[in-house]
Amino acid sequence: MKAIVNISKAEGKVMAPPSKSMAHRHLICAGLSTDNSVVKGVALSEDVLATLDCLEALGAKYTYENETVNITGVDILKVKNADVLACRECGSTLRFFIPICLMTGIDIKLTGSDRLMERPMSVYEDICDKYGFVFSRSQGAINVKGQLVPDVYKVKGDVSSQFISGLLFTLPLLSGDSKIELIPPVESRSYIDMTLSALSLYGVKAYWESDTVLVIPGNQKYAGSEQYVEGDYSNAAFLDAFNYIGEEAGKVLVGGLKSDSLQGDRVYLKHFKELRASRDTGVTPTIDISDCPDLGPILFVVAACNGGALFTGTRRLKIKESDRGQAMYEELGKVGVDMVIEDDTIEVKKSVLHAPTEVFDGHNDHRIVMSMAVLGSVISGTIDGIGAVRKSYPNFFEEISSIGIDVTKQEDN
Repeated sequence: MKAIVNISKAEGKVMAPPSKSMAHRHLICAGLSTDNSVVKGVALSEDVLATLDCLEALGAKYTYENETVNITGVDILKVKNADVLACRECGSTLRFFIPICLMTGIDIKLTGSDRLMERPMSVYEDICDKYGFVFSRSQGAINVKGQLVPDVYKVKGDVSSQFISGLLFTLPLLSGDSKIELIPPVESRSYIDMTLSALSLYGVKAYWESDTVLVIPGNQKYAGSEQYVEGDYSNAAFLDAFNYIGEEAGKVLVGGLKSDSLQGDRVYLKHFKELRASRDTGVTPTIDISDCPDLGPILFVVAACNGGALFTGTRRLKIKESDRGQAMYEELGKVGVDMVIEDDTIEVKKSVLHAPTEVFDGHNDHRIVMSMAVLGSVISGTIDGIGAVRKSYPNFFEEISSIGIDVTKQEDN
């Protein structure tokens, strides 16, 4: 499916969608409690459905109505068999659930898209190798078998925080205390703090002993809870971006965001302001996105619409749903934007934008699709593969239409 986005100005109020990152965490904590829990404000994106499917495959039971999940979890230490865990295209789900599966001691298969299965899993491969567990890959699947033990787990701090969160979900359930020692530098700390916060809401304790060491007491149990999923800064960035592009910027108010949120992507507003200021000052900002890599594509668009920028900490963009640096290089090149990609930096040069020479390709990546839609409001264009937004923000195009963006969906012939 395609979307045609014409030059238009966004204006009005729109609510941020629920945080996908926090929804994963709430649902997993609830799913590891044998009590009943209620999680409100859950939007059924493809990624969230993947997590619910995996919990159900392990024996949890849930119902969904009016954005509310009622869930009764499972004692993961007593699981004797499990259905296939279908992770769809969700890296968070896959990385969160591998350690959960490694609590059971039984052979479990996790499946997903080819792109998902290409993403690095070295942390878990190393753990399985150390303890003699099974970790085997096949086409579209990973099989694991083993039972984690209390220990000191040493993990590189510059890998995805999803590995660390996966261990944090499981280690408290073991019979003894554990630690996670992070080898510096530590990136995406905010996501680790989000996991610690979620654990505490369900009665589980883990804490920082130092800047690089997490302590996880054992013999704990998850308690049932009633919680609400806060608004999502990651996706709110695509709505707020309209306020920082174009000759006459938009006037959009994004509601539903916690001012004291732990979400690292809340820094988008600071970076948007820096990029907009460069339009007038001529000073090219340098922005480190090592702690907020999901903001990369939309930051590149806002930079392209203003005075350009140098982005550092971009290495991990290569291993997202697409190679996001390369994908944005290709798409922004269609409107005259020059980008220089190095190993851990991406420069978006100051450019004069022109009408696109080709249809924009969504690269099967929700954040690329949404970024090009924002750009379309300034330059016009057609985006192919818009179905990718189902992954995190299914009603994105309806939302931007409600605030004045001229968008028309077009079915493939």
